[in-house]
Amino acid sequence: MKHIIILGDGMADHPIERLGGKTPLQAADKPCMDWLAQHGCTGRLITVPQGFPPGSEVANTAILGYDLNQVYEGRGPLEAASIGYDMADDDLALRCNIITVNDGRIVTHNGGNLQTDDARVLIDYLNSQLAEPINQAEGCDRVKFIAGIQYRHLLIIKGGNKHIVCAPPHDHPGEEWRPLLVRPADDIPSCAERNGLTAEETAGLVNRLILASQELLSSHPYNQQKAQGGERQANSIWPWSGGYRPQMPTLQQLYPQVKNGAVISAVDLIQGIGRYAGLDIIKVPGATGLADTNYEGKAQAAIDMLKTRDFVFVHVEATDEAGHDGDLDLKMRAINYLDQRLIRPILEAVQPMTQPVSIAVLPDHPTPVEMRIHVNEPVPFLIYYKGIEPDDVQTFDEVACVSGFYGLLHPEQFMERFMSR
Repeated sequence: MKHIIILGDGMADHPIERLGGKTPLQAADKPCMDWLAQHGCTGRLITVPQGFPPGSEVANTAILGYDLNQVYEGRGPLEAASIGYDMADDDLALRCNIITVNDGRIVTHNGGNLQTDDARVLIDYLNSQLAEPINQAEGCDRVKFIAGIQYRHLLIIKGGNKHIVCAPPHDHPGEEWRPLLVRPADDIPSCAERNGLTAEETAGLVNRLILASQELLSSHPYNQQKAQGGERQANSIWPWSGGYRPQMPTLQQLYPQVKNGAVISAVDLIQGIGRYAGLDIIKVPGATGLADTNYEGKAQAAIDMLKTRDFVFVHVEATDEAGHDGDLDLKMRAINYLDQRLIRPILEAVQPMTQPVSIAVLPDHPTPVEMRIHVNEPVPFLIYYKGIEPDDVQTFDEVACVSGFYGLLHPEQFMERFMSR
């Protein structure tokens, strides 16, 4: 049997008064997800192990069956793998958003929906001004920025120390940014010493880069033009979730059923997880990580991959971005787009396949539109394949799936159940 996971990032939510007390999943038009729930088995899944932040890097890695205590190194190294940056053993890699700040507060984590071409200009400019050499003769940079996609980039600090506390910008919209600056961790393990910067020195360096970036980016022509038009500026870097090069076994090593596999996502983070997991990275033209993404292209890529791969992971970011923006209407549309433009064609394509396909649909975490942040709560999930004995659940949502056959699973149990057929 082949396996495909379809993940709507941040799709789960809370009851909303404007929806008559329903969640967006309950209120949205999603006939394919509901059909899969009616003809499959459902449950809820804890996606964030105890002691870890409710981020997509944690939840998606856990969903794939990894022990976070063994492999977790933060977002930075995962995105480095996706970008194609080969980390050295003494590299600290941090995810580096370009954000919008105004009047001392974080306005948005995405730099006003910064586009990739514009972002590369800003990253090149920051490198020209802030890249810090360790040894000019050897040409080795202590600090350098690596361009990624849209607002998501990478900061590399040679000899940096990962034992620092950083605030994910998407968790603090509307808050003052100065109290959120980086600080050394309170409890640094004795084994944390490295030949490089201390945690305190690393935190100080990152904070200096943040402050310097605000001066530089505010005066850049791109942002000057945005300011004249009354638009949000991409006027500050915000590094977070740093770590060293992780040691992850591949899915092929974890699950003998997986001979080969592929990941389909527009997001560097997910591509990085896939690369370490031994999956082929499939990039779809027009896939943006926003609600305007190429759903049909992702669906066709997934169908094509199922013809030659045992395992496919399809990730859609749009529902999470809508949650962070606090845009209920957009989140409802994104759920419908996921259902009709991606799940429907995949479901129609796998039905006549001679080799059966098991389908799982789930979010990685809730991103409630009225909170605009990730929260650590169980998410609904469904599993469907021909011949499965369905439970009594009739709709796919946070409430109905409480009564599902699988009950409440812990992170390591999902892949065990999913791959058991």
